[in-house]
Amino acid sequence: MTVAYPFTAIVGQDDMKLALSIAAVDPSIGGVLVFGERGTGKSTTIRALAQLLPKIDAVKDCPYNCNPEAPKQGLCSRCQSADALKTRKIAIPVVDLPLGATEDRVLGALDIEKAIHNGEKAFQPGLLAAANRGFLYIDEVNLLEDHIVDALLDVAASGVNVVEREGLSVRHPARFVLVGSGNPEEGELRPQLLDRFGLSLDVRTPRDIPTRVEIIKLRDAFDHDPEGFSKRFARKEGALRRKIDAAREVVESVDVPSNVLEKAAELCLQLGTDGLRGELTLIRSARALAALEGKDAATLQHLKYVALFVLRHRLRRDPMDESSADARVERAIEAALA
Repeated sequence: MTVAYPFTAIVGQDDMKLALSIAAVDPSIGGVLVFGERGTGKSTTIRALAQLLPKIDAVKDCPYNCNPEAPKQGLCSRCQSADALKTRKIAIPVVDLPLGATEDRVLGALDIEKAIHNGEKAFQPGLLAAANRGFLYIDEVNLLEDHIVDALLDVAASGVNVVEREGLSVRHPARFVLVGSGNPEEGELRPQLLDRFGLSLDVRTPRDIPTRVEIIKLRDAFDHDPEGFSKRFARKEGALRRKIDAAREVVESVDVPSNVLEKAAELCLQLGTDGLRGELTLIRSARALAALEGKDAATLQHLKYVALFVLRHRLRRDPMDESSADARVERAIEAALA
């Protein structure tokens, strides 16, 4: 089995690690988009998240990882018709969506083998089925084909995958957290998909020599002995896993005071973001960060910390302002939260 690089062994990318941890605490935030130069650890960090996540309850033998605690309408047809649901613990799914994946592979399609050998018209679940209640990771997301983007947008909006083709009519739950990475030099992301990501950040290669040396030493040690290296970080991994698990349990009970709500709205109004998704993501992210810190209420400091992640990719282009999106958000933060 391939050993993933430990999440807690990654240095020099604290913002990326924090954004992913926030998204893991509250999946309703909408996922994370990470843009940056090649070789900055984007894919390594995202894949490291998979082994860090706590286990969840799922219906036994269900190909869609249905939640046994969900209302009946939130289950697949098979689980809806079952008299009793047996459960098991599973790792939170982290599914890769390759750039070359066909629409049938992503959405699911007729099971050709069963059709040929048994004359049976059965559904073969796709990647969205496997990613239900987990994470869907797309490397080079800005290069994804348009028809796959359209399919993802439909499912991400409804939380349900509907497949009607070749005489099949199938509906199944497909709620997942989108995690994307890419290099902005290779093309921009479609605005409709960009808006689906709750958090966005740019990562850069560390510029100071001590950090670069530490990264090289740690990576070299991992490549020489992956299992031994992972054991060195097992205690830290376990502590962070318990921290995320505890935060997931209490995040809904974390209070968001009126002054935090008002400042979130003021920030979004000042920056001219479309709709109310910016405010919702701001307060959910601040609440998740508070839960990670073991606090029972979100504060203006939590809001200030997550604002750049939440708002930098939601700005309209302003021909009268040539400053970067980050600079515009930082100015608004200083004005509203100073």
